[in-house]
Amino acid sequence: MPATTTDTMIEKARAIVDAHRHLEGPLLPILHAVQAEFGYVPRDVQPAIADALNISRAEIHGVVSFYHDYRSEPAGRHVIRICRSEACQSMGGEAAAASLLQKLGLDWHQTSADGAVTVEPVYCLGLCACSPAAMVDGDVYGRLDDETINDILEEVRT
Repeated sequence: MPATTTDTMIEKARAIVDAHRHLEGPLLPILHAVQAEFGYVPRDVQPAIADALNISRAEIHGVVSFYHDYRSEPAGRHVIRICRSEACQSMGGEAAAASLLQKLGLDWHQTSADGAVTVEPVYCLGLCACSPAAMVDGDVYGRLDDETINDILEEVRT
């Protein structure tokens, strides 16, 4: 009988755990590696990670749900992160975020129906001097305005 997708994912997750087991406090590096492999931390592999590290499944869930960089669901092909910190908010970040969300027809943490775009809040990109700021697929954008938002949308829709 051929292996299921879930079985294959669990095998890959176990290989990732084995590659990181020698580290002190390996959970975060393991979760980063799992997310790099799958694009998210699948719920189906979390018990295997917990068992391998002799920690509870609740601890895995707590870490994945606490840290904003981890996802428990697949993201879109493009991820737009909008800074929600005070500096960006004071410089028009709320209006920029509302404009982008409205143009996409999405809310925070949602992915477009075609799987192209996921929008996430982030709390400080370290670009306070260039606020409001966003990050698209790892590239940063400062001084967001309607023109920049339209450029971002054109980029993620192609």
